[in-house]
Amino acid sequence: MKNITTKQFQILTDNQLVWDFMTETFAEDYSGGVPAPFFEYALTSSWMDKRYLHLCRLWLDGDKVAAFAFMESPATAIFFNLRPGYEELAGEMIDYAREYMPGGEAEQELVLFSGQTALIAAAEQRGYTVAWEEGDYVIDFDTAELDHRLPEGYCFADPLKCDPVRLAECMWKGFDHEDKGPFVNWDAPIPDDSSWNPPKAYNGIISSIMSPPPHSTYGKDILIANADGEYVCYAGMWWVERCGLAYMEPLCTVPEHRGKGLAAAALSELYRRLKPLGAKMMTGGGSEFYRRIGYNRQIRWLHMKKA
Repeated sequence: MKNITTKQFQILTDNQLVWDFMTETFAEDYSGGVPAPFFEYALTSSWMDKRYLHLCRLWLDGDKVAAFAFMESPATAIFFNLRPGYEELAGEMIDYAREYMPGGEAEQELVLFSGQTALIAAAEQRGYTVAWEEGDYVIDFDTAELDHRLPEGYCFADPLKCDPVRLAECMWKGFDHEDKGPFVNWDAPIPDDSSWNPPKAYNGIISSIMSPPPHSTYGKDILIANADGEYVCYAGMWWVERCGLAYMEPLCTVPEHRGKGLAAAALSELYRRLKPLGAKMMTGGGSEFYRRIGYNRQIRWLHMKKA
């Protein structure tokens, strides 16, 4: 007999609860909702607005999590994870989001996946329609293969022995932040007062490296250096052994080293290292780059808004 209760998310006590729930219910078509690293990565990011975390809600059946509704970025993008067998909660989850999540109906978008049929039906009954959709490429390890080699003049570096500040600089450049100014002026003296304020993105990247998320697997990241030892390409990896998921995030290449096959080589190396460990699939992104190098399936994201 089900005994459903609810509680609001608390960041210092509930992260493990949510992680376990999302890994237990993970489905390769995301029919149960997003994978666990998606939420934890957002929690440790600089872009998620943490002011609204108390609005995220858990539905519990005794000690077991049955459902979770949360926002990512922007705070008006609402996601839903629902355990199979608890589809009757779908309407209640959407009603809660409509009333209490940031933005209200005019600004909110419900982010669902094509396999979340109960939630889609409940949203449609309440006047929501698909405003737009997108696809993220993934690769199934049993039906496809990545075999792109590292070009001459580059090598793989040990992510556990890397310089974290230089890695942060690689990501600063790799995500095209140089138009905001230099990553940091290494020659400038640091003031002896509180007037030194590094750029926001600098702070966000440094903090995410210096304070690893609880379930990060940085030892499985791929880091590529050039002949001068500079880091020029980075592919992060969250290895979730419990469900055979290789969750790749983030991926970037320093602009002057693009077009040489470094990102394809990094993902291929992840494929080679993780397949023997039992990996079933690896995530990618929406760019056609992933399809060109061998990713063989798309997961459809449905962005629903009030008609």
